[in-house]
Amino acid sequence: MPTPRLLTLPRWSAVAAVGLALGGLVSASAAPAARAAVIDDPVGVTTSDAAIELRALGSYETGLFDQSAAEIVAHHPATQRLFSVNAHAGQVTVLDVEDPGAPRRLFALETANVTAADGSSVPASAVANSVAVREDGLVAVAVESNPKTEAGWLVFFDAATDGTALGAVRVGALPDMVTFTPDGARAVVADEGEPDDDYTVDPEGDVAVVDLPGSVTAPGQDAVRIADFHAFEAEGALPEGVRVFTGIEGSDHPVSRNLEPEYVTVSDDGTTAWVTLQEANSVAVVDLDAAEVTEIRSLGSKDFSVEGQGIDPSDKDAGIDIRTVPVRGLYMPDGITSYAAGGETYLLTANEGDAREWGDYEEPVRVKDLGEDGVAPLCDDAPAAGRTADDDLGRLDVSRASGLAADGSCYEELFAFGARSFSIWTADGEQVFDSGDDFEQITADVAPDTFNSDHGESSFESRSDAKGPEPESVVVGTVGDRTYAFVGLERVGGIMAYDITDPTDATFVQYLNNRDFSVSAEDAIDDGATPAEAVRAAGDLGPEGLAFISATDSPTGEAMLAVGNEVSGSTTLYAIDGPAAVEAPARGAISDDNARDGVRGGDYTVSVDLWWGQNATQVRLTENGDVVATRNLVDATPAAQHVEFDVADRADGTYEYGCELVNAAGTTDCRTHTVRVTEAAPATPRLSHDNHDQDGEYTLRADLWWGTNATAWTLLEDGEPVSSGDLTDGTPSAQHVEVPLTGRTAGKHTYQIVFSNHLGDTESKELTVRVR
Repeated sequence: MPTPRLLTLPRWSAVAAVGLALGGLVSASAAPAARAAVIDDPVGVTTSDAAIELRALGSYETGLFDQSAAEIVAHHPATQRLFSVNAHAGQVTVLDVEDPGAPRRLFALETANVTAADGSSVPASAVANSVAVREDGLVAVAVESNPKTEAGWLVFFDAATDGTALGAVRVGALPDMVTFTPDGARAVVADEGEPDDDYTVDPEGDVAVVDLPGSVTAPGQDAVRIADFHAFEAEGALPEGVRVFTGIEGSDHPVSRNLEPEYVTVSDDGTTAWVTLQEANSVAVVDLDAAEVTEIRSLGSKDFSVEGQGIDPSDKDAGIDIRTVPVRGLYMPDGITSYAAGGETYLLTANEGDAREWGDYEEPVRVKDLGEDGVAPLCDDAPAAGRTADDDLGRLDVSRASGLAADGSCYEELFAFGARSFSIWTADGEQVFDSGDDFEQITADVAPDTFNSDHGESSFESRSDAKGPEPESVVVGTVGDRTYAFVGLERVGGIMAYDITDPTDATFVQYLNNRDFSVSAEDAIDDGATPAEAVRAAGDLGPEGLAFISATDSPTGEAMLAVGNEVSGSTTLYAIDGPAAVEAPARGAISDDNARDGVRGGDYTVSVDLWWGQNATQVRLTENGDVVATRNLVDATPAAQHVEFDVADRADGTYEYGCELVNAAGTTDCRTHTVRVTEAAPATPRLSHDNHDQDGEYTLRADLWWGTNATAWTLLEDGEPVSSGDLTDGTPSAQHVEVPLTGRTAGKHTYQIVFSNHLGDTESKELTVRVR
């Protein structure tokens, strides 16, 4: 296994601080349901020779904190819909991303009460874990049962419709990830098979292979085949290094119940799947034609004592101290993906790390606690012997299941969870690249005050003694003639981008973290902030699922990255820009649509157009000299750019609009544009009656024939309110109100009606009705 390249830190330039800050004065025209969670000053660095640069465009928020409300994401190009798993609600949020700067919620795919082909029904308490979309629009959602130890489902939908389920099939216990083969002929599901919390029930892990119809319809139950691990139950059948331990005494198939499939990637020809077995520190190889696990490969461990692949092992060492230590890291990947280079297939893994903690069994133990409470001590001649102080290795979590001497008397080696890196492997399992200690070195350099922070709160070094930044997921995409890996860091947050065109010589390109560390979401909520307020201010927390969107499939014509953030409940879209502009943007023009219907009301749209020339990456709209809205843009120079801002609640008056078009080379002001509002309040209604016989029973009628509409009305009789109601605004359509009155006494009665909207009140002329 080759020694990983040691990252040097050359010629870094700060990432441009760009944001989407839509206040109460102006709202993004395509985003009435979205909240602005793009941070004005994101954390990050980009190498000076980078050919691409990530830039946050727009975000949709659920307003939930730490509820798994945005996890796995999948994009459907034909409809420009993005599917984001909301595990908290057991559904998938469907977003319109035609304007990626303002993703808009359309509806949700509901899995509850869907009847499956085997006659079972998905319970309302079921949890959605993963989603995949086939090119023709067939959507598959992996759903775990309640309890999770029972068999789960794949529920199918049509991406182009309103969310009505097509049907479902039963798969294994706790289906955690689903993907389609490249040709769309099959769905492949990692059924994790976790035990219950009490560790009294432990289902088998397996891989479900589902043969799919050629049309957008659900398959039958007979289309499901299960690739199990029974062939590895016999003594000696399990390869050395595959971590199988603990178990419920007396259970059958103990190996199969210990192996927990996590994530799947499929070969380009659709015949082979590679499946991560995270806790086992292994990858399973599955023959999809036969639905058979043909091989299990241990990934081995990473030597943290080698220069260039050290770690900071302590949260109590009074500062950042990334160093070589006599500890090995179990790769234990979560996410896995694959790509082709030079005619060969390569696998990429995000080496997060995970431990088994079920019932009374807890695998992690601090180094300083070895030798206590029945745990074996360090061997006297172990490399880490004498290194148990808190500021050294004492607080580091290691596995009590690995590293023991043959007689079990002491630990000869220490194995920590995760490798704090991503790796590239051949299809046969040979490692050709590992990012070493890049992730900790880079995050320490750009955000030293929050190095190894947790995701829920802004902290310093709180994760150093565990798994550090925790690389969670990885995707691959091609931009131009280069191939890139994008890795999400679950704890400290952010995306690492690497050029992997040459898999043996991958190079760092950019780190971008759409997070404001000055806001600690957990602390803010404890201090009284709502979860929605806290996550909006803090930005993206806990990136979980990534989806690369190619330029061909993108709504902008430029490549993008979609990220589901588990802790902040936000789904964020990133532009993948080319090299930074060397010219400032061309001059833009402003227009408006007020009075398009003949009414100069207080609600209208202001548009900014750049017809030709060097594009902008951001536009700021000003109103009477103040910036009231900011939108991030995709650079498609020299193509036209068009942005719309919905303006609302303007009272009568004159408003002067300007704009600033911004890119890396400079700022260009637009020509100013004036909007005059003269009819913000409702037009004047006309009051009439039908009391022709002058008795005490009659009907009053109010008509607004043309102009700005009202949303409410109040009828006054002799100066006192006697009736009121609501109206539908259809400006400039006519509005009509009828109020029947009875029992009026003889004499004169004076009436007036008031039509109201949020910008004012308009009174009718007085009307006198005589009663004999």
